[in-house]
Amino acid sequence: MDINRLKEDSKRRKADWVKYFRTHKKQLEKMDLTVHALHEKYSEQIDCLTCGNCCRTLGPRITDKDVEKMAKALRMKQTDLISQYLKTDEDGDLVFKSMPCPFLGADNYCAIYEFRPKACREYPHTDRKKFYQIYMLSVENASTCPIVYEVLEGVVKSE
Repeated sequence: MDINRLKEDSKRRKADWVKYFRTHKKQLEKMDLTVHALHEKYSEQIDCLTCGNCCRTLGPRITDKDVEKMAKALRMKQTDLISQYLKTDEDGDLVFKSMPCPFLGADNYCAIYEFRPKACREYPHTDRKKFYQIYMLSVENASTCPIVYEVLEGVVKSE
């Protein structure tokens, strides 16, 4: 998967992925086994450290628990962490002030990996139970993450 073509390829495939979702609504709950197998396959094949798109472009929601963990790891007061790195978005959620993530290194390693936000730990969400509940979110995430792209391609081809 060419990272530079990911957005373009995802845009081209989006209608097919959406169509699949709409035409298979009755079978969606059975999708987890297929999706989880595809997640395992592509997570092993695709090295996130060679990509890092999620850390460069997606602003995760930061919970109070995340703030607590990050502040402790950085040996900062929570209020200082918030004022230095975070802002409240239009939905009222805490997010990073700017992207790429301020903790992303040039080598795509995370400076606070063990203490990263929950949304980062769970990304790309393709191993989640009841995947059908976030299927449309995954269609959007496919333009950022090659794992998500390949999982969706695999789901559509699994018929």
